[in-house]
Amino acid sequence: MRISERRYGEEGRERLTLVPENVDDLWHLAHVLEPGDLVEGDTTRRIQRNDDQMRDTGGQREHIFVTLEVEDVEFARFANRLRVSGVIVGCSREDQLNAHHTLNVEEHDEITVEKHFKPDQTERLEEATEAAENPDVAIATVEEGAAFVHTVQQYGTEEYASFTKPTGKGEYSRPREELFAELGDALAHLDADAVILAGPGFTKQDARDYVDEEYRDLSDRVTTVDTSAAGDRGVHEVLKRGAVDEVQKETRISKEANLIDELTENIAKGAKATYGPEDVAEAAEFGAIETLLVVDERLRTERQNDGDWEIDVNEVIESVEQQGGDVVVFSSEFAPGEQLSNLGGIAAILRYRLQ
Repeated sequence: MRISERRYGEEGRERLTLVPENVDDLWHLAHVLEPGDLVEGDTTRRIQRNDDQMRDTGGQREHIFVTLEVEDVEFARFANRLRVSGVIVGCSREDQLNAHHTLNVEEHDEITVEKHFKPDQTERLEEATEAAENPDVAIATVEEGAAFVHTVQQYGTEEYASFTKPTGKGEYSRPREELFAELGDALAHLDADAVILAGPGFTKQDARDYVDEEYRDLSDRVTTVDTSAAGDRGVHEVLKRGAVDEVQKETRISKEANLIDELTENIAKGAKATYGPEDVAEAAEFGAIETLLVVDERLRTERQNDGDWEIDVNEVIESVEQQGGDVVVFSSEFAPGEQLSNLGGIAAILRYRLQ
């Protein structure tokens, strides 16, 4: 994310001119924008024309500059765009005022956001800005007969490719080199700045040796990590062990993986943890929260008054921060966020056990 200008608008609202530089940045914006915010940007709109010289044919698209009062925000990950819908409150054509419109924001589009930013939203934008300097990372996990490649995004990990080549003995077995070659081809095509090669036993080292020999351009970018499995489980182990952090500075998802493990361990021991909106709010009142964990999608829903919590989540967050606690907003796109959602979408690691 690039912030090209900072200023202030009316009523003390902050105005940030932003340029999302990748899909991660669009995802961050989806969790920063809320109903009532103002968003400005260039767009196209079908303008209806119906006069004596031209029969109405449904209108022609024209380039206009609009200011929307936001009503809805949707991150269309597979279309690589952010859809911001609302009412036009400012426009280069006055005849379009008060009409509904959707602003499609894509990578490298410049928009200006005017709102009262909450502390966690400001922190999210700062993380996105800092992340622009981090290298792209791929996690390749391999075991006998199977290999997987995942990309590391700020909103989670995604499976990029998977290969199955039965090895060993039998009618359908294939040489291990065929599996390693497909893995090497995929990594070469992905062209990540760093590759973490993981898996159980000696298979990953054999794969590493093959890549070093046949894909020498990749060799300097590959590091190996021991895990007990390949696939999603292996990826989680890589993140938990902090291997990605050695390449990227304190990645969001590895931090979440460690925190959710600490939370579930504390819950299992009946120790310093609590979950669910009412119990977390009570812990906040006692000043007992060391780290507050909340899922981004649920946080957004509650802030828009579309949820069913009987607590004010903003008051809980403010209380935790005022008493020196940390607030971590989890991505709903990644496994730890899914685990947290199953616990009610909000939980806390405590300073001391509550009776």
